[in-house]
Amino acid sequence: MSDTASHAVILFAHGSRDPLWRLPMEAVAARLARRAPGLLVRCAYLELTQPDLPTAAADLARAGATQVAITPMFLGAGRHVREDLPALVEQLKAAHPGVIWTLRPPVGEDERLLDLLAEIAAEQSLE
Repeated sequence: MSDTASHAVILFAHGSRDPLWRLPMEAVAARLARRAPGLLVRCAYLELTQPDLPTAAADLARAGATQVAITPMFLGAGRHVREDLPALVEQLKAAHPGVIWTLRPPVGEDERLLDLLAEIAAEQSLE
């Protein structure tokens, strides 16, 4: 994905009532924004935390995004990723037809993340 202002990423997570829960998500968003300064980056949540996906998506459309990749920040592809999220993305396509919405696989399906998690667990087991 290019780092022009017309491109954007939404980091999509479940959400929690605990306000501290969102800190790692926001840290990922900040790191992504530093790596690609022209890229529009937002966090969005399924429930219990704001903004929700339609709100973050509308914000990006207003900001001029024409291509938005939605990255599910889930380790596994449960019902929310398999059913709820695709339905939400279809709603975004209808609400913002001038934007190309791409639903990425959940981060937990990426071999690099799985390797890193195994590495962290192995290091911690040796402490």
